[in-house]
Parts: sequence; structure tokens; C-alpha cells
Amino acid sequence: MRDRAFLLGTLVTAVATALALPVLLAPAAARGWAGWHRRRAAGLLGVPVGGRPDGWRNLAWAFTHVAVGFPLGLAALVCLGNVLVAAVAMSLWWAFPADGRPTLFSVFDVHVNDWATALVGGSVQIAVLGAVVWWAFPPLARLYARLCLAILAPSARERIEVLTQSRVGVVDAHGAELQRIERDLHDGTQARLVAIAMQLGLARESLGDGPAATLIRQAHETTEEAMAELRSVLQTIYPPILADRGLDGALSALAARAGVPVRTELAGLGALPAAAEAVAYYVIAEALANVAKHAAATRASLRVACAGGVLSVEVADDGRGGADEARGTGIAGIRRRVAALDGDVRLVSPPGGPTTLTVRLPVQEVPCAS
Repeated sequence: MRDRAFLLGTLVTAVATALALPVLLAPAAARGWAGWHRRRAAGLLGVPVGGRPDGWRNLAWAFTHVAVGFPLGLAALVCLGNVLVAAVAMSLWWAFPADGRPTLFSVFDVHVNDWATALVGGSVQIAVLGAVVWWAFPPLARLYARLCLAILAPSARERIEVLTQSRVGVVDAHGAELQRIERDLHDGTQARLVAIAMQLGLARESLGDGPAATLIRQAHETTEEAMAELRSVLQTIYPPILADRGLDGALSALAARAGVPVRTELAGLGALPAAAEAVAYYVIAEALANVAKHAAATRASLRVACAGGVLSVEVADDGRGGADEARGTGIAGIRRRVAALDGDVRLVSPPGGPTTLTVRLPVQEVPCAS
């Protein structure tokens, strides 16, 4: 019955829309009226509704509702009305005056003047129109509901914004989860390995030489190797220094051990998403490692700033240039990490230098410090 009620309601709202068209020229009125119908159509189809359509779509829907919704609703009303007329004609035709008795099949204007016409004609009309109401109206109602949702669909810009916000939430949640894993490994697993290594070291010193001491020594060395591997894994998950000293302190530490003098400029780095901090740290660490290994540079510069919801990173050196991503300099990995946050990477490295790597990361969800 919801489908039939939807079509009858469409007739009423189409008439109301036609009468209120001058009012619906106001964007706020059109948005509210169209939004209510959008939720109504989504409720019939059982689908979620989100976003907000552009203003012109609300007005386009209003004209479509009058042009298409009114005939559909009127057809539903006529069919249901004629079913009721046939039911009345079958049983009460005799109660009407001779010149005012009901008629069946309006197109053919069949007058009901006897029981045979009433019973046969009424039954046929009820069967035909009842079949239309029962089988044809639900698909029509759903088709019209889909038409409403198609016209009132959010704009491409709105959908992009929704998807961007969803991805930002997922990436941020992923960053928080990486932080949690890093803390668990650092405070739990690594601490236990350190304790085991210390106990093995004490046992190794107390045993002196012998087969047992050799086994203890091997176990001690294996434990230390496992600790080194774990530290390497922790660095790839989420650098512990970020949690301990923040992005400013972590970048200062990177610059201090870069292998070449690095002039550092950090500006406007406030509270940033964990994922953005991790990507920025990785990019700078990889870029400074490339400077030390491949550039033959005598000095480098690091500029990091956050303004207008964008985190900008620039790493430059006075080396020989000619950086080639195909030679495995880590630029491809930088691009993959930056692309995950919808950022962009620009590399300028002519032969003979200098080389400049610029990265921009959107961080709209956390306002940059001023």
C-alpha cells in the first residue's frame, strides 16, 4: 500500500508545488521542499540519502514534479476512484434516480440499468483496474521515486567533498591505530626483549666459557638482532620520535644527523593529524637520505610550513642533480605515501643541480597554527 499512497501523495504535492512555484523560486524554500520529497522517495526505496543537491536541481525537480508527478498521481486517483464506482454500481445502482445512475468504463459510457450490467460490468472494471492498481502502480511509484532521487542527487563537487572527508577520517583513524600499535610494541614487546637481553647478558657473564655459555651468547646475540629488527619495524609503522618530541623535534633531529649541514625553517606547525605527520617525517627522512647518498651536496635546506590547511615541505640541496626515479632513489615511495593523503609531489633536479623536492599535503581537518 505504500506505493499507492506514494502516488496519491504525489498528486497532492504536485498540485501544491504548482501553486507554490513563485515561492519556490527562493533557494531556501526550494531546498526545504525538495529535501522533504527526497527523503520521502528514499524512504519508499529504502535507500540512504546524503549530501545536498545544487540549487538549480531543486528548481528542476519542482517543474518535473508538476509535469510528471501530477499525471501519475491523477492516474492513480482515477483508477482507485473507478474501482470504488464499480463497487457501488454493483450493489447500489438501483438506489440512484434513473437519470443519475452510475456509469462503468467511462470511455465507453456504459450505463448501469439492470443487475446483469451491474454485476458483469462492475466485476470486469474492478478486475481490470484492480490489476492495474496492484501490479502497475508499485513499479511506477518506484520509478518516479528513482527519478526524484536522480534529479535531486548531490552535485559532483558535493560527492567529492563527502568522499574526501570519508577518506580523511579513514586515514586519520589508520594513523591513530598505527600509533597504538607502535606504543604497544615499544612499551610491551620491546621492553620484554630488553629485559631478556639483560638477563641473558648477566647469565653469559656468570657462566664463563663452555657449551652452555656458547648457547647463552648465541641467544643473547639473537635477542639483540631481534631488538634491532623491531626498532626498524617501529620506524616504518610510526616513528617513536614523533610521539616523544612532536614533528618539530623529530625534524630537527633528522636535520642534525643528515650527514650534510641542513638549514631548517619550521613555521606554523601546530596540532596536525598523525597520518600527515608520519608522511611528512618519512618524506623528509627519505629526501635527506638521498641528499647524503646520491647528491654529493655540501649543504641542504629544509622548509616546512602549514598555512591555509596545507602542509608544505621543501627539501633542497646544492648537489649534482639529475635525480631519476627509475634508479630507485625513493621518490616513487614518496609519491605513493603522499598520494594516499591526496597530496602532490614536485621534483626539480636538472643535471648539475640544484635539486628541489616540494610536497604539499592537505590537512583541512585540523586548522594549521597561525
